[in-house]
Amino acid sequence: MSNKNKYVVAGLMSGTSLDGLDIALCKFTFEKKWSFEILAAKTFDYHVDWKKILSEAHLCSGIELAQLHIEIGKLHGDWTKSFLVSSNIKTDFISSHGHTIFHQPEKSLTLQIGSAPHIAAATNLPVVADFRTTDVALGGQGAPLVPIGDLMLFPEYKYCLNLGGIANISIKSDDGKSIRAFDVCPCNMMLNHVVSTLGVEYDDGGKIASTGVVDESLLASLNQISFYQKPFPKSLGKEFFDADIFPLIQNSSASIENILRTMVEHIASQISNVLSADDEKMLVTGGGAFNSFLMKRICALSNAEVIIPSPEIIQFKEALIFAFLGLLRIREENNCLASVTGAERDSCGGAVYL
Repeated sequence: MSNKNKYVVAGLMSGTSLDGLDIALCKFTFEKKWSFEILAAKTFDYHVDWKKILSEAHLCSGIELAQLHIEIGKLHGDWTKSFLVSSNIKTDFISSHGHTIFHQPEKSLTLQIGSAPHIAAATNLPVVADFRTTDVALGGQGAPLVPIGDLMLFPEYKYCLNLGGIANISIKSDDGKSIRAFDVCPCNMMLNHVVSTLGVEYDDGGKIASTGVVDESLLASLNQISFYQKPFPKSLGKEFFDADIFPLIQNSSASIENILRTMVEHIASQISNVLSADDEKMLVTGGGAFNSFLMKRICALSNAEVIIPSPEIIQFKEALIFAFLGLLRIREENNCLASVTGAERDSCGGAVYL
């Protein structure tokens, strides 16, 4: 176990919304508790061809998926090398989430691609990767993994809500010593899918959704999906969207504007359902925090005191926390909580490539 109390780590995050690769270069210091500073950060956007390839990767043959694992690893490695050269800051190691292709914990299956050895080869730095598999092997959901970072790096908030491709939330106990967390519902994954039919990548500020009206029939169908009645721990993958959400969109006769408006209401109502009636502080991050109309509806349906941090924290919090998870792995300390995932025990997940 390392006895250092200062680290500089590059965290890499490629999310289900397919925006690109977020890289955050983070300094962590331990003095009775952990503190952090984001030294540099950048998003490398996926070209439209890469977005198509990654969105269809679950259809690949075995050999095609193995090759894609290498190619996306090379791409992430090249981007990370470029980023680190431009930042010119001595870095201890890299922590890479990879890009999720399959997440079916009920089958003991989770797969994130982006070959860590190729990232290590490109950057000449150690790489920590494959954070979810150990927890899944222990009977857990392998998700969400962010809560230990919420607990240790953001102790002042009872709720930490991330509005990424999937909306997930961490909820701290009243004494702030323990935490539970789970995926709430699809978020940008489905909003971006719907708005793409209009030839744009995302609904900027929720402007298009705000022009629509709620389709009550579609909203009722969305809210009745069985996942929402399941107790936690629970997690979502693209498979859920494909099986449960996409058919409802496809069969709806509502306009795109009305579908988007309904999706926003669905997200806001599902988030409201998991919040208590109190007015505790809720930190909101992820790309959805920039969707002012979505934020307006979340605020309207809940009593939480919504805190939107700096754009840097909004955009790079997940990359920051995966950098932190890698740090805990290097220190051989638990970075995955059974109280969150439902696994047999807490664990120290991640493989280290030198």
